[in-house]
Amino acid sequence: MAEQDAAAGRGLRLAFLGLGVMGGPMAGHLAAAGHDVTVFNRTASRAADWVARHGHRSAPTPREAAAGAAVVLACVGNDDDLRSVCLGETGAFAGMAPGTLFVDHTTVSARVTRELAALAAERGIGYVDAPVSGGQAGAEKGQLSIMCGGSEEDFARAAPVLAVYARICRRLGDVGAGQLAKMANQIAIAGLVQGLSEALAFAEKVGLDGRALVEVISQGAAGSWQMVNRHESMLDGHFEHGFAVDWMRKDLGICLATAREVGATLPVTALVDQFYADVQAMGGGRWDTSSLIQRLRR
Repeated sequence: MAEQDAAAGRGLRLAFLGLGVMGGPMAGHLAAAGHDVTVFNRTASRAADWVARHGHRSAPTPREAAAGAAVVLACVGNDDDLRSVCLGETGAFAGMAPGTLFVDHTTVSARVTRELAALAAERGIGYVDAPVSGGQAGAEKGQLSIMCGGSEEDFARAAPVLAVYARICRRLGDVGAGQLAKMANQIAIAGLVQGLSEALAFAEKVGLDGRALVEVISQGAAGSWQMVNRHESMLDGHFEHGFAVDWMRKDLGICLATAREVGATLPVTALVDQFYADVQAMGGGRWDTSSLIQRLRR
């Protein structure tokens, strides 16, 4: 029965490291699905709040959270944060047994992903990089797009667990492929948001009703998720929500560095990255990425 439960992704002992705006809801979905979840967060009060809401338990270190878990999942901030929860005497790898699985939802470089996967393999631990797209709303609704890299065997073990909060979950190649796919995702978003910002700012200048405009053009070739979900807050100048500019610049920095390594050209991405620097200079580092329109209103 235990083997059947593991194959179906039911009733597993899990650990979740990182309870931010994405990780907190994702861990909550796992608890609601009947898994036995232990959480860790660098700010202990956030872990305590999560336990008060969802039950289960928290641990003071990643190692203690990971002890006894079949699958350990992480959603932290950047390369250094990921290393810190994985490595060292208090890191998750030190608490994981051979044959267990580590799944990383953090958007990080493919380089650190491959580095950590190799260290995990030395301990007999499987590794899947599984960055997500869909934002805070997608995490809360359990409707994320998940891009995965890892062996076919490790992905098959991870997929039933990830299905709890996935709208779509696909393996795109070996370890690192998930992060490369997330880079492509962020490259596409950067151009889309800049184009939408220019369109709406232009509409304001020429006296068009922005909402009426979007009602029409969103039904044609110009339509996008960004247009449907962000146009109203953009028109209202409301950006205290969503995916922060600071985090987008972190992600675009990874994209641009990787492009230099492989000889790819990203002229629009490089330009939009500098536009986001302008937004940061305006005090909008924690604004949603759709705040690009603000620099056009100055």
